[in-house]
Amino acid sequence: MKNPVILFALAGTLIGSPALAQVVPPPTISVSGEGTVSVPPDMALIDGGVSSEAKTAREASEANNAAMGKVLLALKAGGLDEKDVQTARLSLQPQYAQQTRPGPNVISGYRASNRVTIRLRDVTKVAATIDTLVSSGANEIGGINFMVEKASKLLDEARLEAVADARRKAEIYAKAAGVSLGMPVSISEDGGGAPAPMTFRKMAGVAASAPVAQGEETLRVTVSVAWEIKPAQ
Repeated sequence: MKNPVILFALAGTLIGSPALAQVVPPPTISVSGEGTVSVPPDMALIDGGVSSEAKTAREASEANNAAMGKVLLALKAGGLDEKDVQTARLSLQPQYAQQTRPGPNVISGYRASNRVTIRLRDVTKVAATIDTLVSSGANEIGGINFMVEKASKLLDEARLEAVADARRKAEIYAKAAGVSLGMPVSISEDGGGAPAPMTFRKMAGVAASAPVAQGEETLRVTVSVAWEIKPAQ
Protein backbone atom coordinates (compact mmCIF):
# COMPACT_ATOMS: atom_id res chain seq x y z
CA MET A 1 0.00 0.00 0.00
CA LYS A 2 3.02 2.27 0.21
CA ASN A 3 3.52 2.53 -3.56
CA PRO A 4 0.29 4.50 -4.30
CA VAL A 5 1.14 6.99 -1.55
CA ILE A 6 4.61 7.51 -3.00
CA LEU A 7 3.21 7.93 -6.51
CA PHE A 8 0.63 10.45 -5.34
CA ALA A 9 3.32 12.38 -3.45
CA LEU A 10 5.57 12.48 -6.50
CA ALA A 11 2.71 13.61 -8.70
CA GLY A 12 1.89 16.41 -6.31
CA THR A 13 5.52 17.49 -6.23
CA LEU A 14 5.74 17.61 -10.04
CA ILE A 15 2.49 19.51 -10.43
CA GLY A 16 3.50 22.11 -7.87
CA SER A 17 7.05 22.53 -9.20
CA PRO A 18 7.76 26.20 -10.15
CA ALA A 19 10.14 24.99 -12.88
CA LEU A 20 7.26 23.30 -14.68
CA ALA A 21 4.70 26.02 -14.10
CA GLN A 22 3.54 27.74 -17.27
CA VAL A 23 4.87 31.30 -17.55
CA VAL A 24 2.48 33.69 -19.26
CA PRO A 25 4.35 36.53 -21.01
CA PRO A 26 3.16 40.04 -20.15
CA PRO A 27 1.13 41.98 -22.73
CA THR A 28 3.29 44.32 -24.78
CA ILE A 29 3.22 47.05 -27.39
CA SER A 30 5.82 46.64 -30.17
CA VAL A 31 6.81 49.57 -32.37
CA SER A 32 9.73 50.64 -34.55
CA GLY A 33 11.61 53.93 -34.36
CA GLU A 34 14.01 55.69 -36.71
CA GLY A 35 16.95 57.95 -36.02
CA THR A 36 19.09 59.88 -38.48
CA VAL A 37 22.39 61.74 -38.51
CA SER A 38 23.92 63.78 -41.34
CA VAL A 39 27.68 63.47 -41.71
CA PRO A 40 30.30 64.34 -44.33
CA PRO A 41 32.27 61.46 -45.88
CA ASP A 42 35.69 60.69 -44.43
CA MET A 43 36.94 58.41 -47.22
CA ALA A 44 36.81 58.18 -51.01
CA LEU A 45 37.42 55.30 -53.41
CA ILE A 46 38.58 56.17 -56.93
CA ASP A 47 38.49 53.62 -59.73
CA GLY A 48 40.96 54.23 -62.57
CA GLY A 49 43.53 52.62 -64.78
CA VAL A 50 45.15 52.19 -68.17
CA SER A 51 44.11 50.37 -71.35
CA SER A 52 46.62 49.69 -74.14
CA GLU A 53 46.18 48.25 -77.63
CA ALA A 54 48.77 46.59 -79.89
CA LYS A 55 49.07 44.05 -82.69
CA THR A 56 50.19 41.21 -80.45
CA ALA A 57 49.25 40.14 -76.96
CA ARG A 58 52.82 40.55 -75.76
CA GLU A 59 53.12 44.09 -77.12
CA ALA A 60 49.81 45.08 -75.56
CA SER A 61 50.83 43.64 -72.17
CA GLU A 62 54.26 45.26 -72.20
CA ALA A 63 52.84 48.64 -73.20
CA ASN A 64 50.20 48.39 -70.51
CA ASN A 65 52.70 47.40 -67.83
CA ALA A 66 54.93 50.34 -68.71
CA ALA A 67 52.03 52.80 -68.72
CA MET A 68 50.63 51.51 -65.41
CA GLY A 69 54.09 51.65 -63.87
CA LYS A 70 54.22 55.39 -64.60
CA VAL A 71 50.80 55.90 -63.04
CA LEU A 72 51.77 54.04 -59.86
CA LEU A 73 55.01 55.99 -59.54
CA ALA A 74 53.11 59.26 -59.93
CA LEU A 75 50.61 58.26 -57.23
CA LYS A 76 53.43 57.32 -54.87
CA ALA A 77 55.25 60.60 -55.60
CA GLY A 78 52.00 62.38 -54.74
CA GLY A 79 52.12 60.94 -51.22
CA LEU A 80 49.76 58.01 -51.63
CA ASP A 81 50.60 54.98 -49.48
CA GLU A 82 51.11 51.73 -51.41
CA LYS A 83 48.62 49.93 -49.17
CA ASP A 84 45.90 52.30 -50.40
CA VAL A 85 46.31 51.30 -54.06
CA GLN A 86 44.90 47.89 -54.95
CA THR A 87 44.65 46.17 -58.32
CA ALA A 88 40.98 45.71 -59.12
CA ARG A 89 41.14 44.07 -62.54
CA LEU A 90 43.67 42.79 -65.07
CA SER A 91 42.57 41.73 -68.53
CA LEU A 92 43.95 40.86 -71.97
CA GLN A 93 41.40 40.48 -74.74
CA PRO A 94 41.61 40.02 -78.50
CA GLN A 95 40.15 42.72 -80.73
CA TYR A 96 38.38 41.70 -83.92
CA ALA A 97 38.32 43.44 -87.28
CA GLN A 98 34.98 44.59 -88.65
CA GLN A 99 33.57 42.02 -91.04
CA THR A 100 32.02 43.17 -94.31
CA ARG A 101 31.05 39.66 -95.39
CA PRO A 102 30.27 36.33 -93.72
CA GLY A 103 33.20 34.35 -92.41
CA PRO A 104 35.24 33.63 -89.28
CA ASN A 105 36.21 36.49 -87.01
CA VAL A 106 39.66 37.90 -87.67
CA ILE A 107 41.79 39.11 -84.76
CA SER A 108 43.13 42.59 -85.50
CA GLY A 109 45.03 43.11 -82.24
CA TYR A 110 44.87 42.87 -78.47
CA ARG A 111 43.72 45.13 -75.66
CA ALA A 112 45.35 44.98 -72.22
CA SER A 113 43.79 46.70 -69.22
CA ASN A 114 44.89 47.29 -65.65
CA ARG A 115 42.45 48.91 -63.21
CA VAL A 116 43.19 49.94 -59.64
CA THR A 117 41.11 51.12 -56.71
CA ILE A 118 42.60 54.04 -54.80
CA ARG A 119 41.59 54.59 -51.19
CA LEU A 120 41.80 58.23 -50.11
CA ARG A 121 41.67 58.94 -46.40
CA ASP A 122 41.61 62.68 -47.08
CA VAL A 123 38.60 63.48 -49.26
CA THR A 124 39.93 66.95 -50.04
CA LYS A 125 42.55 65.30 -52.27
CA VAL A 126 40.07 63.71 -54.69
CA ALA A 127 40.44 66.29 -57.48
CA ALA A 128 44.24 66.35 -57.14
CA THR A 129 44.41 62.54 -57.29
CA ILE A 130 42.30 62.47 -60.45
CA ASP A 131 44.62 65.06 -62.01
CA THR A 132 47.60 62.88 -61.09
CA LEU A 133 45.98 59.84 -62.67
CA VAL A 134 45.18 61.55 -65.96
CA SER A 135 48.43 63.50 -66.27
CA SER A 136 50.50 60.34 -65.67
CA GLY A 137 48.75 58.38 -68.42
CA ALA A 138 45.57 56.86 -66.99
CA ASN A 139 42.93 56.78 -69.71
CA GLU A 140 40.12 55.17 -67.70
CA ILE A 141 38.45 56.83 -64.72
CA GLY A 142 35.51 54.70 -63.61
CA GLY A 143 34.06 56.77 -60.81
CA ILE A 144 34.24 57.98 -57.22
CA ASN A 145 32.60 56.50 -54.13
CA PHE A 146 32.41 58.76 -51.09
CA MET A 147 32.11 56.74 -47.88
CA VAL A 148 31.93 56.85 -44.10
CA GLU A 149 34.59 54.55 -42.70
CA LYS A 150 33.47 54.47 -39.05
CA ALA A 151 29.74 54.69 -39.59
CA SER A 152 28.83 52.63 -36.52
CA LYS A 153 30.29 55.12 -34.04
CA LEU A 154 28.74 58.05 -35.90
CA LEU A 155 25.37 56.30 -35.75
CA ASP A 156 25.29 56.26 -31.93
CA GLU A 157 23.45 59.59 -31.89
CA ALA A 158 20.92 58.20 -34.34
CA ARG A 159 20.43 55.13 -32.14
CA LEU A 160 19.41 57.33 -29.19
CA GLU A 161 17.04 59.20 -31.46
CA ALA A 162 15.57 55.95 -32.79
CA VAL A 163 14.74 54.63 -29.30
CA ALA A 164 13.18 57.98 -28.35
CA ASP A 165 11.11 57.85 -31.53
CA ALA A 166 9.93 54.35 -30.68
CA ARG A 167 8.90 55.45 -27.17
CA ARG A 168 6.97 58.41 -28.57
CA LYS A 169 4.97 56.10 -30.83
CA ALA A 170 4.41 53.55 -28.06
CA GLU A 171 3.04 56.25 -25.75
CA ILE A 172 0.55 57.30 -28.43
CA TYR A 173 -0.68 53.72 -28.83
CA ALA A 174 -0.82 53.16 -25.07
CA LYS A 175 -2.89 56.30 -24.53
CA ALA A 176 -5.27 55.32 -27.32
CA ALA A 177 -5.65 51.84 -25.79
CA GLY A 178 -6.19 53.13 -22.26
CA VAL A 179 -3.06 51.58 -20.79
CA SER A 180 0.34 52.84 -19.62
CA LEU A 181 3.86 51.81 -20.59
CA GLY A 182 6.05 49.69 -18.37
CA MET A 183 9.67 48.70 -18.88
CA PRO A 184 10.99 47.82 -22.36
CA VAL A 185 11.27 44.04 -22.66
CA SER A 186 13.20 43.86 -25.93
CA ILE A 187 15.20 46.19 -28.20
CA SER A 188 16.68 45.16 -31.53
CA GLU A 189 18.40 47.07 -34.30
CA ASP A 190 17.24 46.15 -37.77
CA GLY A 191 20.01 44.52 -39.77
CA GLY A 192 22.05 43.71 -36.67
CA GLY A 193 25.73 44.39 -36.04
CA ALA A 194 27.81 47.34 -37.13
CA PRO A 195 26.90 48.73 -40.54
CA ALA A 196 29.33 48.36 -43.41
CA PRO A 197 30.96 51.43 -44.96
CA MET A 198 28.19 53.36 -46.67
CA THR A 199 28.38 54.58 -50.23
CA PHE A 200 27.32 58.17 -50.77
CA ARG A 201 27.47 58.70 -54.48
CA LYS A 202 29.11 57.31 -57.61
CA MET A 203 30.11 59.55 -60.50
CA ALA A 204 31.22 57.97 -63.76
CA GLY A 205 33.41 59.53 -66.43
CA VAL A 206 35.15 62.05 -64.19
CA ALA A 207 37.63 64.18 -66.14
CA ALA A 208 40.79 65.84 -64.92
CA SER A 209 40.29 69.14 -63.08
CA ALA A 210 36.56 68.42 -62.72
CA PRO A 211 35.02 70.03 -59.62
CA VAL A 212 34.23 67.42 -56.98
CA ALA A 213 31.58 68.08 -54.32
CA GLN A 214 31.65 65.55 -51.51
CA GLY A 215 28.51 66.86 -49.77
CA GLU A 216 27.05 64.88 -46.91
CA GLU A 217 24.56 62.09 -46.49
CA THR A 218 21.96 61.05 -43.96
CA LEU A 219 22.67 57.77 -42.17
CA ARG A 220 19.68 55.94 -40.69
CA VAL A 221 19.10 53.49 -37.88
CA THR A 222 15.83 51.63 -37.30
CA VAL A 223 15.10 49.83 -34.03
CA SER A 224 12.23 47.63 -32.90
CA VAL A 225 11.21 47.97 -29.24
CA ALA A 226 8.59 46.09 -27.22
CA TRP A 227 7.22 47.68 -24.03
CA GLU A 228 5.31 45.94 -21.28
CA ILE A 229 1.88 47.49 -20.80
CA LYS A 230 -0.14 47.78 -17.60
CA PRO A 231 -3.43 49.32 -16.53
CA ALA A 232 -3.53 53.10 -16.77
CA GLN A 233 -2.82 54.83 -13.46
